[in-house]
Amino acid sequence: MERWRVELPRGVEPPFEVFVNGVLQRAGEDYEVADGVLLFDRPLAQEGRLGFWRWFWGAWGIGTYRAHHTVDVRYERGGRKLVAHALRAQPPERP
Repeated sequence: MERWRVELPRGVEPPFEVFVNGVLQRAGEDYEVADGVLLFDRPLAQEGRLGFWRWFWGAWGIGTYRAHHTVDVRYERGGRKLVAHALRAQPPERP
């Protein structure tokens, strides 16, 4: 099964909470954790760089919309609550 990967920042250890677009995800149901990586069975679209034409049209108030999933992790370190925001999702590797 091809899975999308999101690397956890250094120092993040359970317990932690995972959010995709602000919606709380359930471990074992929505994602799995393996070797410091979150594994998702569903695609996590990441918008690429803004090309010239998209920038040009946007400058004139003509927008284009693409899917973009934001992955956040809320965790605690040293008694402080922290959030790792907008972690980068990596698509499945193609053979």
